[in-house]
Amino acid sequence: MRSFPEQDLVQKFSGALFWRLVPGGRSASSSTSDIKICSQCPGSVQNLSEVALYCKGTPELMLHARCCLNRKGIIVGLDLQNCSLKDPGPNFSQAHTAIIIDLQANPLQGDLTSTFRGFTQLQTLILPQDVTCPGDINAWDTVTFYINNQTCEAQRNLCNSTGDPEMCPENGSCAPDGPGLLQCVCAEGFHGYKCMRQGSFSLLMFFGILGSTTLSISILLWGTQRRKAKAS
Repeated sequence: MRSFPEQDLVQKFSGALFWRLVPGGRSASSSTSDIKICSQCPGSVQNLSEVALYCKGTPELMLHARCCLNRKGIIVGLDLQNCSLKDPGPNFSQAHTAIIIDLQANPLQGDLTSTFRGFTQLQTLILPQDVTCPGDINAWDTVTFYINNQTCEAQRNLCNSTGDPEMCPENGSCAPDGPGLLQCVCAEGFHGYKCMRQGSFSLLMFFGILGSTTLSISILLWGTQRRKAKAS
């Protein structure tokens, strides 16, 4: 589940901590044609890949291009191995529901921690040997190195291991937000900076202010362009 980030960003306990509104839902794709990440890399999942073996081992799952989907079309597995990827790409967040992901044999660059924000279901991640597991070794129960890859297994819930009762405000609670990442979620009836505002967040007021501001800017620009046209 994802929500809109609020004002404060805190780096803590090897992960990023966000103050958030009460979480809103994140809808799944309605059809396989909407899931662009599955076809980001040409071809299909190899028969002996870990994603294929996981998918074929569960009757209600099915393979589609590079994905393993459940009956509702939700991604539970993603195989993008050997796709010449320097980064997972802009559609990677579509796989935030995945339990197993294979990214081995790719020239991945940089820290992947922020890439996996929201991947709270991920339990097996296969990476090139020279790429660090997102969140580092503290975010996983087991990190195993092989000749050509490494496997990050059993994502840890850092909320249970930080040992700091004051990490979240009085009206908020800690929740995992992906490997090595945490968030503070406001309790029902609270929102805003450090969950100090009581009552529901008014979307109507927010969009009303946004709409009126946009209209005012549009009128101003129209008037300016009209004066320039007359002057010329």
